[in-house]
Amino acid sequence: MKTIILSLVLLLGMSVASFAQTSWEIDKVHSAVKFGVTHLVISTVEGNFKDFNANISTKADGSLDKIEADIKTNSVNTENEGRDKDLRSDNFFASTKFPEMLFISKNIKKIGKDDYKVTGDLTIRGTTKSVVLDAKNNGTIKDPWGNTRSGWTASGKINRFDFGLSWNKTIETGGLIVGKEVTISINAEFITKKS
Repeated sequence: MKTIILSLVLLLGMSVASFAQTSWEIDKVHSAVKFGVTHLVISTVEGNFKDFNANISTKADGSLDKIEADIKTNSVNTENEGRDKDLRSDNFFASTKFPEMLFISKNIKKIGKDDYKVTGDLTIRGTTKSVVLDAKNNGTIKDPWGNTRSGWTASGKINRFDFGLSWNKTIETGGLIVGKEVTISINAEFITKKS
């Protein structure tokens, strides 16, 4: 009887351990959310967002389990005041009415030792669409101050027209002043949440 009870306790302990998760919060000082879009077909304008938050959770084996992020649309920055004002206007983000973009992961598939396909819901201007990001874990370390840190990159592409960011004009050759496709590039450093 004691053997059976001991076995059950051990199994229960292993089961709890297998579902143990670690929660992480982003270190914004060492992270960046960037984007790029073609201009007049021949070049690419790049920009970033200055204000954002993100949290992830990892499983007991260190694999990625969940991502949640929000980005403040009025923090868009392309190093051009006039263009940034236009991006915050109703032509694009409509930042006054829609101050945040949101991303919530729905499915995460590990496709290699450190690589993942992350499918999630992206909400911009009140419209939610499923998008896929390629994510990579660049490693986990202890920093000199005793914190545990994990570095990640993610990238993907979206069609801005799908989210109502549809302002455009056609140039003489038939191309668009601003491309439909937007590339996303994220460099993120996370720190384990303090309990």
